[in-house]
Amino acid sequence: MSRTRWAQKRWHWLTGSLKARLIASAILLNLVLLPLIGITLTDAFRVQLTEAAKDELSATLYGILALAEVEQGKLELPQLLQDSQFNVDQSGLYAIITDEDQDEMLWHSQSFIGLPLPKNLPAPPLGESQFSQIVINGKPHFIYSLSASFASASPGGSDLPFCVHILKSTDGFEATLQEFRHQLWQWLALLMLALILIQGGWLWWTLKPLARFRSELAAVQLGQQQRLGSHYPAELEQVAQQLNTLISNELHQRQRYRNALADLAHSLKTPLAILSSIKALPAEALEPINSINANISRQLKRAQAAGNSAWHQGIKVQPIAEKLLRTLKKIYQQKALQLTEQLDEQAMFFGDEADFSEILGNLLDNAFKAATHNVMLSISSDHQRLLIQIEDDGPGVNDQQREQIFQRGVRADTYEQGHGIGLAIVKDLLQSYQGSWQIDTSPTLNGARFSIILPHYRQPQ
Repeated sequence: MSRTRWAQKRWHWLTGSLKARLIASAILLNLVLLPLIGITLTDAFRVQLTEAAKDELSATLYGILALAEVEQGKLELPQLLQDSQFNVDQSGLYAIITDEDQDEMLWHSQSFIGLPLPKNLPAPPLGESQFSQIVINGKPHFIYSLSASFASASPGGSDLPFCVHILKSTDGFEATLQEFRHQLWQWLALLMLALILIQGGWLWWTLKPLARFRSELAAVQLGQQQRLGSHYPAELEQVAQQLNTLISNELHQRQRYRNALADLAHSLKTPLAILSSIKALPAEALEPINSINANISRQLKRAQAAGNSAWHQGIKVQPIAEKLLRTLKKIYQQKALQLTEQLDEQAMFFGDEADFSEILGNLLDNAFKAATHNVMLSISSDHQRLLIQIEDDGPGVNDQQREQIFQRGVRADTYEQGHGIGLAIVKDLLQSYQGSWQIDTSPTLNGARFSIILPHYRQPQ
C-alpha cells in the first residue's frame, strides 16, 4: 500500500468517525494546551527569578556602598567583606568600583583578584542604576551597576564620582531554572496522563449510547431484532424513533408490494391456464404461453420467499452460493467442470434472499453454459461492499456484447435454452440495490469475468 493511500485511509477514518474526532480533539488539546502552560509557567518563573537576582544584587551593592569612605581624596573600603564569597578567589560573586569613565578600577573585592577588568561595563547616569548581563572568562554573569559621587569634605575641593558594579555568575540561576523546568514537565506529564485517562472515561461514558445504538442497528440489519430499543439520550431518542418508524413503514410497503405482485401473478395465471387448455390453439402459441406461465410461477415463489424480508436485514452469502453450485453441478454434470470456490464466510447481502439467488444464479448459469473445463467463483466483502467475481474458460464476451449483454432479449451465447432475459433481470436487480457490474477477460482462465459490486446498507429503490 502506497504512503499516499495509507494517509488517505487514516484521514478518512479520522474524519469519518465521531469517536475518532473526539479522541483526536482530546489528544490535540492535551498536546497543545499543556505544553503552552509549561512554556508560560517557565517564562513566568524565569522573570520572577531574574527580578529576585536583581533585588539581591541591589541589596548587596547598597551594603557595600555603606562601607565606602573617602580619605585624602581616595575611596577606601575594608579588604574583607561580610559575605564570604567576596573573599574567595573567583567565587562567582564580585564587587568592582571604577571611575566614572570605566577606565580605571578604584577598588575590587578579593574574589576578583587575577581577573581582568571587563570591557563594556555599564555606565548609567549619575544617581541611576542598571541591571544587565556580561561575560567574564567566557561565562555569563548578572551585573548591577550604580553611578554615585562623594562630595568633597573641604571647601573648594572636587567631588569624587565613581561607579559600583556587583557581578554574580548565572550558574546558580540556570541550575534553579533547570530544576524548576524538570519538575514542572514531570508534573505536566503526569497531569497529561491523568487527563487522558479522565477524558477516555468521559468519552466512553458519553459515546456509550452511540455504541449501543450501533449495536442495535447491526442486530436489526442481521435480522436478530425487529426494531431499535428505547431509553436513549434526547439527541438520539428522536433518531431511534424515526428509524423504527422507517423500518415499520418499509416492512409494510414491501409486504404490500409482494402482495400486489402475487395478486397480479394469480390474476394472469388463470387466463393463461385457460388459453393453454384450448385445443384449437396453434402449437406456436403454446411455447410463449408456457414461458409466461413459468415466469409468473417464479415471481410467485419470489413473492412467497421474500414477503417478510427487508432491505436492512443481512443474509449470509456462503450458504446460498454453495446451494446454487450444488444444483448447477447436477444440471451440467455431463460437462464435468472443475469448480474453484473462494467464499468469504462473513460476507453478507443486505436485501432479499430471492433477489440475491436470482443475481448469482443467473450469472453462474451463464458461466456454466460458456465454460469448457473451469469455472471460478470468488466472493469477498468489507464494511462497505460485497464483491462477486465469476470467471470461466469459455470464448469470452467481446466489446460489442459487453455493451448489449444486459439488455432485455439480447443473449451472449448460442444456446437454445433461455430467452435472453436472465441478465436483464440481473441488471434490474443490481440497479435496485445501487450495485454496479463490469465484464472483462479473466486473467487466469482467459474467458469471461463478471464482477459485481453491491454496496452495504443501501435501500432498494
